[in-house]
Amino acid sequence: MSALSRFTIRNYLHGRSVPAVAEVELGAGLAMVIWDRDERTCTTYETPNHHTLSLYLEHGDKLRKRTASGWQNSHGAGDFCLMPHNVSTEWDVQGPIRMFHFYIAPQTFDRTAHEIFDMDPDRVRLGHDAYFRNPRLERQIRTCMINLCWQPPENRLALGQQAQTLLHHVLKQCSTRLVNAPQRGGLSPANLRRVDEYVRQALDQPLGVEDLAAVVGVSPYHFIRSFRQSSGETPHAFVLRRRLEHAAFLLKTGEPASTVAHACGFSSHSHLSARFRQFMGVTPTEYAQWAGPRQIAR
Repeated sequence: MSALSRFTIRNYLHGRSVPAVAEVELGAGLAMVIWDRDERTCTTYETPNHHTLSLYLEHGDKLRKRTASGWQNSHGAGDFCLMPHNVSTEWDVQGPIRMFHFYIAPQTFDRTAHEIFDMDPDRVRLGHDAYFRNPRLERQIRTCMINLCWQPPENRLALGQQAQTLLHHVLKQCSTRLVNAPQRGGLSPANLRRVDEYVRQALDQPLGVEDLAAVVGVSPYHFIRSFRQSSGETPHAFVLRRRLEHAAFLLKTGEPASTVAHACGFSSHSHLSARFRQFMGVTPTEYAQWAGPRQIAR
């Protein structure tokens, strides 16, 4: 399966047999496609799983987008459109168009927004404008991206650099930042308990900050700050402590260290030993010898 198949708008057009003149997946959640479309139809992009910047390269004056106030007509080549993640859009296509699509995975958008603005990505909103003009951006796409052959491996680095530049431009010029929004406080005691319960039930699994943030329905960026504010430790330190506490409990019951390592999410016995010694001051074997008899004493 192509890596491009992760992008739902690309899949929709591909499924309708719209010819792709060129397409490339650039890694890091970015991709580009040039489409040649000549249809008379209505198109709805239902809750796409990515952001899209579209530039009409040729024709397109027969296209229009449905808005809250009615249909808005395109002016043809040179028009840009923005289609944010999870926002459905409806289009009326009545003729030929060649268009450039730039796809951005939401995780990539959020990470870059954090890097550029040093703020919670939840407070950065991509507009859903149709249509707008930006001659400087159009020139960059036409000169530095479209004119560069996308297939040779030696051009991949240059394309990736241009894609990153384009992403930064989209964030800086086409997003709204809620800079005056009040900072949210830490996690509530109930949410801290939910996270703790989730971690305790998944100690044998690799856990990412995205997993923990999803438990309480906030962004990873907000979760890291809020969790530390509420608990006094980072999510990583908290999960590590829970793993080691559970390891100590299992060692008391006589479980072999290799089994304990796997049950507590450590990659190996040696990894467990190194972490356990930092935490307890003794190795797992030494701890089991000292604590085991106390566990079974009556």
